[in-house]
Amino acid sequence: MLKKQRPTSPGVRQIVRVKVDYLSKQGPERKLVVSNFRNKGRSKSTGRITTRHKGGGHKKLYRIIDFKRDKFNIPATVSAIEYDPNRNCFIALLNYKDGEKRYIIAPEGIKTGDTVLSAEKTEQKIGNRMQIKNIPVGTQIHDLELYPSSGGVLIRSAGSGGQILAAEGGYAQIKMPSGEVRSLKEKCMATIGQVSNSEYSAQVFGKAGRSRWMGIRPTVRGSVMNPVDHPHGGGEGKAPIGLRKGPKTPWGKLARGVKTRKKKKWSSKFIVSRRKHISLLAY
Repeated sequence: MLKKQRPTSPGVRQIVRVKVDYLSKQGPERKLVVSNFRNKGRSKSTGRITTRHKGGGHKKLYRIIDFKRDKFNIPATVSAIEYDPNRNCFIALLNYKDGEKRYIIAPEGIKTGDTVLSAEKTEQKIGNRMQIKNIPVGTQIHDLELYPSSGGVLIRSAGSGGQILAAEGGYAQIKMPSGEVRSLKEKCMATIGQVSNSEYSAQVFGKAGRSRWMGIRPTVRGSVMNPVDHPHGGGEGKAPIGLRKGPKTPWGKLARGVKTRKKKKWSSKFIVSRRKHISLLAY
């Protein structure tokens, strides 16, 4: 549920935030956090900027997330749903029957007190994790493995969810949130349900300072730069891009409509159909 801030100052007048009453007010589990060294967009070896628009931001501890969930056939109770400053979805703290505690990505609709299980085959219930071959076709899934026993690497951002389209011959076809259909081995594990905090993208930061707290630095348009700084720079007034072969990146490479995937990449054989590209005319 979205909530507008009371306009007590210009800085909060436009803010729209996700209202969640079920998040834990306690701090994180101390044994499951580590100090988080961030490169802030710079190379470790040279110190040069390798990723633009990153830097600064508030200090934060990293929560150790269990993406493998390899404690099979041991029930776990959800003791808390918590905010994680390192990701846009919420996380759930699990208390296993043998006393161990672990963090997982919280699915949409999971509540404190619920019981979840990880096994090769188990009940079809939100938060349970099992092999793709044992999940019914059409079920929504997240935290998906790329290879068996590798740990979840796909479909982990807020509100995202994949769908099982078919399973036969040792492989299953999964529809990704982007629309791409990908083939994966049936023994890969996946968690049932959609990732929590589905309204994250509808938030309005309200002021530039809130972006800086999150480590996002300002973005400057290339067209307002000088020609020495960007291919779009220079000209009088609001000059257009002005390049015969279309827009380029800040480093001079063609940008619009150019496919960046390698033609002979070995994993292309697992992509059944590519995602649908949204036409620029739609905007």
